[in-house]
Amino acid sequence: MKQKKQLVVLVFLLLIAGFIWFVYFNHDKPIVTADAIPTPQNYQPIGVDNPQLHNDAVGRARKTEYKGSGRNPFSRELPTPPQRKESKKDPPVVPSVPLAPVVITPTVSPLPVKFFGYGTVPNSLSRRAFFTDGEDVYIVGEGEVLLNRFRILRIGNANLEYEEVSTGLRGTAILEEQAAPPTP
Repeated sequence: MKQKKQLVVLVFLLLIAGFIWFVYFNHDKPIVTADAIPTPQNYQPIGVDNPQLHNDAVGRARKTEYKGSGRNPFSRELPTPPQRKESKKDPPVVPSVPLAPVVITPTVSPLPVKFFGYGTVPNSLSRRAFFTDGEDVYIVGEGEVLLNRFRILRIGNANLEYEEVSTGLRGTAILEEQAAPPTP
């Protein structure tokens, strides 16, 4: 009796495996017949004057040699100018005072909004900064991004530290107090 049940379960599992094989492995191959291949009626080839490969141009490109300028593309310092060779016909060159290389220090762009206050969230130590841009008011916490451009790093009592997301440069914004309305 036990062997009959095992045989029935085996046949049932083989039927399931056969069905899965039929569904997944047999139907993903397209059936190609002579009638199923579409043939264009008015085929016109692209007009190419000379379909041959241009081996001479490929050979010239392969033989070219790269001659760098000596500049490091990963450094912000400008390269030193090339030394000029003196010849007998040229007048003597008076050596000039070497100039210090110009180092451009990137600066962070100022916030396009006005930082006018801060507050704390109840039952938490996190601070929120308040910004205004005319009529719009933005409330941003530490670690959040303002205007998809500036990440607020630290909110202090009198200033705010931020980082420009695209360049990673850091800046500081000072708390701007609003003037009191005039009294009558």
